[in-house]
Amino acid sequence: MKDKVVIITGASSGIGKALAFEFAGKGAKCVLGARSHEKLTEIAEEIKLKGGEVAFAQTDVSVESDCKNLVLTAMEQFGRIDILINNAGISMRALFKDLDLKVIKRLMDVNFWGTVYCTKYALPHILKQKGSVVGVSSIGGIVGLPGRTGYSSSKFAMGGLLDCIRTEHLKDGLHVLVAYPGFTASNIRNTALAADGSQQGETPRDEQKMMSAEKVAQYIYRAIQKRKSTIVLTTEGKLVALLNKFFPNWMSKQVYKSFAKEEDSPIK
Repeated sequence: MKDKVVIITGASSGIGKALAFEFAGKGAKCVLGARSHEKLTEIAEEIKLKGGEVAFAQTDVSVESDCKNLVLTAMEQFGRIDILINNAGISMRALFKDLDLKVIKRLMDVNFWGTVYCTKYALPHILKQKGSVVGVSSIGGIVGLPGRTGYSSSKFAMGGLLDCIRTEHLKDGLHVLVAYPGFTASNIRNTALAADGSQQGETPRDEQKMMSAEKVAQYIYRAIQKRKSTIVLTTEGKLVALLNKFFPNWMSKQVYKSFAKEEDSPIK
C-alpha cells in the first residue's frame, strides 16, 4: 500500500478513523472526508506527526458537490486515486410503522447516495490504476434487522450497487470489495436516529463485547490487499449470514429475539 492514494469517507470516528491510521501507518497517502472539520484536522495532524501524508476535505456525503470536491482534493493533492472506501454511515432505531419517512430518506441519502456520489466521481481515476472501490456495509446488509429498516435498506442497496459495478468492470481490472462487519464498537449507535429524526443518544448494546474499530480496519486492509470481493466479520456475523442462507425463517425468529432484548427495545 505504500504511496497508494486512499480516499476514506466517514473518517472522523469509528471504523473510518481506524482505517485512516491503518493505511497511513502502511505508507498510503490518505484523503479523509467527514462533516467535522475540527476532528479531521486533529486526525490529519496526528498522521503527519507520525510521518504520514494526508489531505482532507469537510464532506457531507449526502451532498453531491461535497463528494465531487473530496475527489478533486485527492487529485489536486496527489494526482491519482487508487482506493475509495465508502465508509460514512448513520443508523436508526424505530419500528417502520412509527417512523417519520424523513428518517429513511436521511439514511438513504448518507449510506446509499453517499456511496453513489463518491464512487461516480472517483471511478474514472480508480479505473486508470486498476484500483479498488470498497463499501463498508453491515450484517444489516445481509439480514433485515428489526427496528433498523432504513439502515438495512440502505446497506442492501449499497451491496447491490457495488455488485453491479463489479460485474460491469469485470474485464477492466477493477477490484470491488463489500465488507460486512458485525456489531463494532463505535459511535454509530449513539448517533442513530429515533423515529422522529432526533438522535438516539445512549447505545442500547454493550460496546465492550464488540469487535474494535481498529480490528475491523485491519481486516478490511488485508481484504483490499488480497482483492477479495466480500468479507463478513465477527464469528456471530458469519454465523448469522450462513444460517440465514439455509434457514431464513428460523433466523428471523432468532434476530427478533436478540433485538427484543435490547434496553428500551421498540420490539415487544
